[in-house]
Amino acid sequence: MWKELLSVTFYRAVFAEFLLTAIYIFFGVGSMLQWPTALPSVLQIAITFNLAAATMVQIAWHASGAHLNPAVTAAFLLGSRISLVRAACYMVAQVVGGIAGAAVLYAVTPGNIRGDLGINMVRNNVTSQQAVIVELILTLQLVLCYFASTDSRHNSGSPAIMIGVSDALGHLVG
Repeated sequence: MWKELLSVTFYRAVFAEFLLTAIYIFFGVGSMLQWPTALPSVLQIAITFNLAAATMVQIAWHASGAHLNPAVTAAFLLGSRISLVRAACYMVAQVVGGIAGAAVLYAVTPGNIRGDLGINMVRNNVTSQQAVIVELILTLQLVLCYFASTDSRHNSGSPAIMIGVSDALGHLVG
């Protein structure tokens, strides 16, 4: 544990998770705002999240794994792919990065465009329990995609495209 905490590559990876999550949130949430004259379609939002996820993964999957999501990090911890210390630091970096990305977007967006900054709401005809179950299934497919596309025994290329597609799938459905 101490050896990991004292290495420069560890802090580089934690910083990568912070920075990439901030950029991912900036672009993803930014795509949900009313920039032109109308709100974007679900397809436009899904494509933006797809491109943002694929780009972030391509940039840093060798440095940190480019989890971008505490659920992915938790799954990698449970799957014994990363240590508890690394998982905890990644999760803190991801949460702080997400807040930083949203804060920068908030600061650079005019108030009439900003609105509620893309807050998702459960529709009237969907119960909270149904929404949680759908979210769990969507998160499961993202986590499984991360596991499958980053398995070096079966995959030698970059996982960026598959993770981006998986991210878009989640946005199209949920």
